[in-house]
Amino acid sequence: MGRLNLHVEIDDKSGFCFGVVGAIEKAEKELNDSGELFCLGEIVHNDEEVKRLEIQGMINITMDDLAMIHKKTVLFRAHGEPPESYKLALSNENRIIDASCPIILKLQKRFRESYEKGESIYLYGKPNHPEVIGLNGQIGNRAVVFGHFEDLDLSQVPKKITLYSQTTMSIESFYSIVNKLEEAGIEVIVKDTICRQVSHREPSLRLFSRKFSKIVFVAGKRSSNGSVLFNVCRQENPSTFFVSSPEEIFERWFEQNESVGICGATSTPMWLMKNVERKLLSL
Repeated sequence: MGRLNLHVEIDDKSGFCFGVVGAIEKAEKELNDSGELFCLGEIVHNDEEVKRLEIQGMINITMDDLAMIHKKTVLFRAHGEPPESYKLALSNENRIIDASCPIILKLQKRFRESYEKGESIYLYGKPNHPEVIGLNGQIGNRAVVFGHFEDLDLSQVPKKITLYSQTTMSIESFYSIVNKLEEAGIEVIVKDTICRQVSHREPSLRLFSRKFSKIVFVAGKRSSNGSVLFNVCRQENPSTFFVSSPEEIFERWFEQNESVGICGATSTPMWLMKNVERKLLSL
């Protein structure tokens, strides 16, 4: 126990969602079998987990890199990929390990069905997020993608639209957008495609955050889900600190005998939260 005698608890509901767990299990199996695996994009938005897998032989590649790879094994991560990724990989005789989350695959199917019906598709999400790129790629990038209601030019929005969401967006924000569109006289066919593995963590995190004097939230800086859940924690407990690794923790944040809760995103591995716990207990 360190000088500060901190009382530390990890949220047992935090950590990888089942989609990420599945992708990492597939990656580890291939790495154990062959010692080499090419991953199209980061398998998860967490630098520490990516480094751990790189040590085992994983090589992260871009679409440009994929065009140069022949007869290798390529993993498609849980976020899902557009059809072009499959065509490119197979054209070079690569073997694909498809780790797309089942929820994402169902969403891609629904997206295609809406398009085939001639619906005006709008997608609430981050335009450059891999899930959004994979989704919009299903219909030749014909959906209107927006990250905030203010990004929309209402004069250009049809009188009737079908509204989808990136799976990791806030439910509260999604329905706020629905209400604003309807108030503007637009008929909205609501496709609530927010993953409940993510959204159900919000109420439990709110309860968890209230139990402690300080919260340390652990996530990758590029994690969309991490950003949403960090803000949930901070709303309940203003003394919430965002870190991506134990090295980012400062002793000056804490006082003696304080209670500290550790929680994280669906892209945060439990081993990393345990390392954060060890750091806090050493202070």
